[in-house]
Amino acid sequence: MSSSENRNVYLDQVVAQQEQLEQDLRAKRAAPMAPAAAPAAPVERVATGTLAGPRGGASSSQAVEVRITGFGRWKTVVVPPNAYVVHTRRGRTEPLHVGLGTSFRYHPATDSYLVVPGAMQTILISAFSICRELQGLVVQAYVQWIIQDFAVAYRKLDFSDVDDPMRLVNIQLREQAEAAIKDKVATMSIVEVLSDKQPIIEELTARLRSVAEGAGGTDTGLGLRIVTVQIKEAVVSSARLWESLQRPYRAEQAQIARLAEVSVETAIAERELAAERQRETQRMANAGEIAELRAQDEAATFDRETAERVRRAEHEQENGRRLADLRHATTLHELNLERARHEEESQTGRLRIEREQLLKRLTLDGDLVMAGAEAAASHERELLAVERERARAQIENERSPMSVHGRLVDALPDIVERMPKPTELRAVTIGGSGTTTLPGLLAELAAVIDAFRSVISARVPDEHHGG
Repeated sequence: MSSSENRNVYLDQVVAQQEQLEQDLRAKRAAPMAPAAAPAAPVERVATGTLAGPRGGASSSQAVEVRITGFGRWKTVVVPPNAYVVHTRRGRTEPLHVGLGTSFRYHPATDSYLVVPGAMQTILISAFSICRELQGLVVQAYVQWIIQDFAVAYRKLDFSDVDDPMRLVNIQLREQAEAAIKDKVATMSIVEVLSDKQPIIEELTARLRSVAEGAGGTDTGLGLRIVTVQIKEAVVSSARLWESLQRPYRAEQAQIARLAEVSVETAIAERELAAERQRETQRMANAGEIAELRAQDEAATFDRETAERVRRAEHEQENGRRLADLRHATTLHELNLERARHEEESQTGRLRIEREQLLKRLTLDGDLVMAGAEAAASHERELLAVERERARAQIENERSPMSVHGRLVDALPDIVERMPKPTELRAVTIGGSGTTTLPGLLAELAAVIDAFRSVISARVPDEHHGG
């Protein structure tokens, strides 16, 4: 087997707890502070739970806060009403002030004081114990205590821890309580520890009160008072042992539950058989009644069906006669309709032929009318053209020579523009003399123009007659 399997786990726990206890019992002292060079503020708050040295130094993280007013040698320490205080002075064997919430004048050079919380303290305990059967148990308990006589307590107990003045006292009381629980559990069996915790409570209360309050009212106590001692829980360390302890009770409860189930199942089975018998009897009676009712119903159904068949046969015969009459009437109606349709078709064909002949006749008449109208219109157009030509010739014949001369004069610029440009210039002398006057030239031009006009007027009537 390996070394890890041979280790004693319980021994390791005890050693670890012992080391933790030794570390916890080392009190944390407050280092004295250097004296202030200048007077302090008129009011300052000091959290204290330890002794203040001759210089008046105190740690800034104490459990109880006090107020120090004044400056120099005229200072006053104001203590909260729920805190115990002891005030001593150099050269005095007895303290100047001891009590709850007592404030006092304080001289930093010669005085020192200790402030401790006066509230009730609660210690939680988890004691790893061994019972009479050499089995591990964890007993969880708590103890509540208060300071009853601070004049005795501050002399016998150590309240000098910096952070928690009650820490060392709580550790010492917890160790004594664990030892008392372990001693008592060692004389008891597992069943006794789990079922009745009152002996443990009585033993623990007696021991703690003997230590804290003193035996028989003597002054051998610590000035404390035990308020209450309670056991919260007792747990078996071994899960297998705890299972084994519960197994008989579980088996007994399982047996009781099974017997109850069997009795219930038996009663249920008997009730089911009785109910089944009653149901079967009722079913048979109901079956006879149902068979009789079914026979009666079948007879009534047969009679009803026979009557219905007869009624249906008569109704079918009546329907057949009505159907034959209806078919005959329908045939006659169809023949009449067919005859009327043929007559309507013949009349429609005759009307269509007559309408086509009438349409053709109207078409021919329209064509003749259109041809006559077109011939008349053509003749009218020809007559209008002849009349227009005659009127124009008459208008041309009726023109005077003066109008012809005017038109010729108007057309001379166009005639001149259309004449070909001369390539050479020749002078023509009209008359016998070498000089020609302006009146003579105009007279000659007028003679030429008259000659042109006579020629043109001779040609215009010929053209009109020819047209």
